[in-house]
Amino acid sequence: MISYFDEINWDLMFKATRETLYMMGVSLLFTIILGLALGIILFLTGPGQMLQNKISYFVLSLVVNMLRSVPFVILMILIMPLTKMLIGTSIGVQGAIPPLVVAAVPFFARLVEAALREVDRGVQEAAQAMGATKWQIVWHVLLREARTGLIAAVTITAITLVSYTAMSGIIGGGGLGDLAQRLGYQRFRTDVMIVTVAFLLVLVQVLQMAGDALVKHFSRK
Repeated sequence: MISYFDEINWDLMFKATRETLYMMGVSLLFTIILGLALGIILFLTGPGQMLQNKISYFVLSLVVNMLRSVPFVILMILIMPLTKMLIGTSIGVQGAIPPLVVAAVPFFARLVEAALREVDRGVQEAAQAMGATKWQIVWHVLLREARTGLIAAVTITAITLVSYTAMSGIIGGGGLGDLAQRLGYQRFRTDVMIVTVAFLLVLVQVLQMAGDALVKHFSRK
């Protein structure tokens, strides 16, 4: 069984793993920043909230739903001109990051909105009664009370990004997906396919375990 994997280029495999981690990490950072802001705005402009605005909520919801409905592979191709304009290339590790962010932000924003909706309305009303500003309510009440839900949302998004990075290999996005596509699928290397899938499974499991541990930790407080 071990001899079956003798021809695996492990240096190339670990390099692809680092590329996958880099793509996921950078895109997750931008996704959290942009998606958190978008999710908060969606929540605050929603029905019965502090900044209720039917038009703004409808427009934002429409844009989010439209982006979420486009399959990631098609989205990558659609925004290639924008990607090239922003970073100078639409392929490789760098070229995969913009479509990853564009695909993940609306997904994460909806999870943020759902997490904020789970916060007890009474806590928010109590903060308003004590004279807290809207920013203070958002920062010290809503986000604090929804932190376990937000951590779970980050975990789900990170795992989703791992699958997206694998799909980015179709357009030469680098990482494990690109390796599986070029060396595994196109060259009929079953051993490469097995190892890349195993690496992705381990990565997803580690992310899920880390997220579950954080949720459990903060749930006790």
